[in-house]
Amino acid sequence: MTEYLAKFGLSVHPLLADFVEREALPGLSVTAEQFWAGFAGLVREHAPTNARLLARRDEIQGQIDDWHHRNGPVANDPAGYERFLHEIGYLVEEPGDFTIETEGLDPEIAAVCGPQLVVPVSNARYALNAANARWGSLYDALYGTDAISREGELAPGRDYNAARGAAVVARAAAFLDAAFPLTAGSHAGVTAYVVAEQGGLANFVIDTEAGPATLRDGAAFVGYSGGEGKAEIVLRHHGLHVVLVIDRTSPIGAAHPAGLSDVLVEAALTTIQDCEDSVAAVDAEDKVGVYRNWLGLMRGDLEDTFEKGGRTVTRRLRADRSYTDVNGDPLVLKGRSLLLVRNVGHLMTTDAVLLDGKPVGEGLLDAAVTVLCALHDKGANSRSGAIYVVKPKMHGPEEVAFACAVFASVEAFLGLEPNRIKIGIMDEERRTSANLKAAIHAARQRVFFINTGFLDRTGDEIHTSMEAGAGLRKDEIKSERWIGAYEDRNVLIGLATGFSGRAQIGKGMWARPDDMAAMLEAKIGHPNAGANTAWVPSPTAATLHALHYHQVDVFEAQRRRHNQALPPLSDLFSMPVQVPYSLSREEITRELENNAQGILGYVVRWVQQGVGCSKVPDINNVGLMEDRATCRISSQAVANWLRHGLVSRDEVTAVFERMAKVVDEQNAGDPLYRPMSDNFQSVAFQAALDLALHGADQPSGYTEPILHAARRKVKAREGD
Repeated sequence: MTEYLAKFGLSVHPLLADFVEREALPGLSVTAEQFWAGFAGLVREHAPTNARLLARRDEIQGQIDDWHHRNGPVANDPAGYERFLHEIGYLVEEPGDFTIETEGLDPEIAAVCGPQLVVPVSNARYALNAANARWGSLYDALYGTDAISREGELAPGRDYNAARGAAVVARAAAFLDAAFPLTAGSHAGVTAYVVAEQGGLANFVIDTEAGPATLRDGAAFVGYSGGEGKAEIVLRHHGLHVVLVIDRTSPIGAAHPAGLSDVLVEAALTTIQDCEDSVAAVDAEDKVGVYRNWLGLMRGDLEDTFEKGGRTVTRRLRADRSYTDVNGDPLVLKGRSLLLVRNVGHLMTTDAVLLDGKPVGEGLLDAAVTVLCALHDKGANSRSGAIYVVKPKMHGPEEVAFACAVFASVEAFLGLEPNRIKIGIMDEERRTSANLKAAIHAARQRVFFINTGFLDRTGDEIHTSMEAGAGLRKDEIKSERWIGAYEDRNVLIGLATGFSGRAQIGKGMWARPDDMAAMLEAKIGHPNAGANTAWVPSPTAATLHALHYHQVDVFEAQRRRHNQALPPLSDLFSMPVQVPYSLSREEITRELENNAQGILGYVVRWVQQGVGCSKVPDINNVGLMEDRATCRISSQAVANWLRHGLVSRDEVTAVFERMAKVVDEQNAGDPLYRPMSDNFQSVAFQAALDLALHGADQPSGYTEPILHAARRKVKAREGD
């Protein structure tokens, strides 16, 4: 039995107390008494509001369910549905025109557009990889993925494939031609890149097979380091830097006429270090592990040692990159991504801290501790001193205002100036989407981004419309009108409230990390739509997605869209239902199998190993990035069909048992994996099945309550 410590009326788990007092507070002007007294006051002030907001969610959902029982799907009476949503307070009065007032944002947020990574901060190695993904090797990203064809003579092998390497160099030259065109010829024909100093100024001289040339835009050359034979030349386009690495002593450089051994691109401008959907933090021990890594990132001393390729590797945060600019002055480029931290939402509680014997809101604890840790940043992360907190799963403007009130309380007891904590609004719940302008208005003095989280948004759509009828198959939903309206409204409302040049408008994740060729084809749609940033699943994906921000001038795209008509709410609420008897038994079974396999493949790692985000093979053995958002979609889809009789409870159970064998086979090479197909009473299997059988009863369709309970049960058994 854990002996909790008394702190100003709170009972605090000793692991958390020790972390705060011995690790997070030293080096700051904040005292232990100040922190615990402030946090205790915060909990007492805000816990009742938190509880009221959650009860309001349930009340509204019950009213929507009743409407569908009386009227059927929205298509039966769209106008009546909107009137009803106004009557129950789901839709609030929209504020008049305004412009956000947030100040003190870094250029990576306000002025430069580029990829954004999301990474579980619980995994130090992944957290460091993402933080260091500010710069990526274009050669490596092209060579190591299907961005270059893997067929015929270009197929990669165990040894270096010179033909593939030549294709990589040619593709990189084509990129340079588009972003940094020459006055004559092509980068493919360059025989020398030379920086010549004259009168204290640096000139970029280029020799090509066709003769001397310069950059068509001379201002694109901004700096350099090194000298003849080994140098780095810094170019800039659309605010993003590209470094030409000249090294004639390297195997790649020796084979290139100009000695070009690599092209480094500025890639992940920002990274969300995630405490939420991609982590499995269910108790004080887990929460402290999450906070400790975040603290290490903010202090700059996080490191991780591991075995790779038969040798021991220690990973640390990269230093800034130092150059000389064209005027002979120092030029320092940030070596790592600007780090944001995603707190949990308003739903869950944590027994890391108790008030009157009951767990406190996990979101309240995250707000206090992640901000405390961020005070160790002395400018290495945010040059402006901003603290960036991404807040997910908020339902409507009142919940956004509540998050802002919590941050204001944190600022007050830590002695920070007002609005130093910035808020990123995840537009991933339908009540927020429908009231987005009002939600932004509630946070207008501290908002730094809005982002369409289409995965959670789809899960919430299914749950909100649970009683409307049998939902569409997942692949059919992606092409529905409401999805387009949701994405367009997010951008257009962001532009109308002054985000362009001030804050980020973001787009969601590319979920297939092994399918980079398709990503290069599809994800250019995000900057074209006017999004400053979009999520990618890996540093390599960030390197490749960065190319899109050279192809597209996002601010020009925003100007183009600024006066476009806003899709009406009727489009946002247009989620249809299945036409009765339109699916064959084979189609129903196939969809059920696909959902069951995805749920099982994700949940088993979550529950058994505490892995909150991983690449999970789908039913066709295609690796997909899965987290709680994708699990929410699949579980709600099955629960919906079960609710409306497309499948029976026995059918669902039988399919889950059958697909457990498939998941076992897919994980056969994992020494930590425990099979489910020989024990259907295992905690992991039962948790996965419960998400489907009881999904309609889960708050907002969230997976956290079932997953947390199952993981805690496994951890308790392991500790026996």
